[in-house]
Amino acid sequence: MTRRVGVVMGRILVLVLIWAGLALLIAAVGIRFYWGEISVGQMLLNLVSVETDGGGGVIVWMGILGIGIVPLLITVGIALWQYLRRRKRRRNGVIIPRRSQWIMHTVSTALVAAVVVGGATSFATTVSMWDYIKAANSSYDLGDYYVEPTVTGDEHKRNLVLIYLESGEGTLADDQLFEKDAFAPLKEATDASDGWQSVEDFQQTKGGDWTMAGLVSTQCGIPLKGTGSALGSGALNSLGGEVGTYLGGSICLGDILDEHGYKSVFLGGANASFAAKNVFLSGHGYSEVKDLSDWRAAGEPEANFRSDWGLSDERLMAHAKDEIDALHAEAEETGQPFNLTMLTLDTHAPLHIYDYCNVDTENETISVFACSMTQVAGFVDHMKEKGYLDDTAVVIMGDHLKQLSAGDPTNEHLEGIDNRTIFNRIWIPGEDGSKLRPGLDQLSMYPTILEAAGLTVKDRAAGLGVSAFASVLPPDSAQAMEPDLYTELIDSSSPEFYSEAWAGENALQ
Repeated sequence: MTRRVGVVMGRILVLVLIWAGLALLIAAVGIRFYWGEISVGQMLLNLVSVETDGGGGVIVWMGILGIGIVPLLITVGIALWQYLRRRKRRRNGVIIPRRSQWIMHTVSTALVAAVVVGGATSFATTVSMWDYIKAANSSYDLGDYYVEPTVTGDEHKRNLVLIYLESGEGTLADDQLFEKDAFAPLKEATDASDGWQSVEDFQQTKGGDWTMAGLVSTQCGIPLKGTGSALGSGALNSLGGEVGTYLGGSICLGDILDEHGYKSVFLGGANASFAAKNVFLSGHGYSEVKDLSDWRAAGEPEANFRSDWGLSDERLMAHAKDEIDALHAEAEETGQPFNLTMLTLDTHAPLHIYDYCNVDTENETISVFACSMTQVAGFVDHMKEKGYLDDTAVVIMGDHLKQLSAGDPTNEHLEGIDNRTIFNRIWIPGEDGSKLRPGLDQLSMYPTILEAAGLTVKDRAAGLGVSAFASVLPPDSAQAMEPDLYTELIDSSSPEFYSEAWAGENALQ
């Protein structure tokens, strides 16, 4: 009896290992195809706020089917096949020679081991598990370099428009690499000769390669991580459930603007619940977050939506024009400045071509980018025509670099580029285009945006960043560190720092 129980338990263990190996392998393949390599934090923060409507749509359902159901069906099929084979042998009285049994067991063991090891290794590499483990052992702590943003004056505060370009990588403007400059329409609308500025060599912060990480980096001045601490603090609830708070202990852009009398509004084409974007924004000073549900309620026809994400940039910018007209009129009447923040959608992977976009390149991705930039340029032109640029600062930038997913045709060009940068443009009323410090990363955009809005920031520093308007870096700033040491700092898990950030204790000093 003991031997029989042991055999049954052994078979169950093998089947569990097969299931786990297959699930991890399929997950790794799917992630690489759609997003390329990601981080553990990115994976966990997306899992706690999955949305099948306007937050990935078909991809989410494919993930549920591919990772949750297919490995289970394959494992059940293997178990059933083994059971029927053993039953048939017993019924027919077939006795397998010891040598044959040994060979079969050896081959089976090797196959199971290959599935388990291959799946685990592929998944660990895909989600950068080794970097995650290394970061946990780092001696650096972000809290040692964090600078609490302090506004010392707001007498020159002005309206602010902040536009995030989905996957807005500046490298796509290189018409030597691609069939045409994908940013040409927006470049024309934001020409330097008219007073527009830009940060040369604008870098993506390590780990800032997805939308929420880009938003947090540029609006809070810290890398988005610390999921373990977040889960422990109760800030994040069950898998796929609602998120209660989002970095409630951090002082972010919206918090400061709210403190200084701004009305902040966010417009996005997708479901803002995906990755808890709505919780982050509403918890940090944004009084209105308009997303997919609002555009449906406004009567937008289904032809203007993509099933996996949401509203086209053509229609989003049309709504943005109405929004800024209303906000500017209200600001003139009440004296209350506004912050209008937007996030484009058309260029989100996987590739989708809306009816309004005319594809004139063999690589369709470049045409889609150009179509999206044309819509953003139209919004900029609208602000010019209405005279809003006289009292409104504008910051336009990519939310992150384009992700190198296996299914994207632009990868063959981007993979060989050593210095990939993020597209950006900055407009400040009355400025003649002063030189901005080159080479800064997303974290330094936080104090840069505050200063663009006309606020005076102590030491021109906030979070881990130093404003692009500062020509000299403070010697004790994280930005003054040697590149290798700075990377180690950014990688560090800093558990105490992030525990406070996620727990909602306003004590990041």
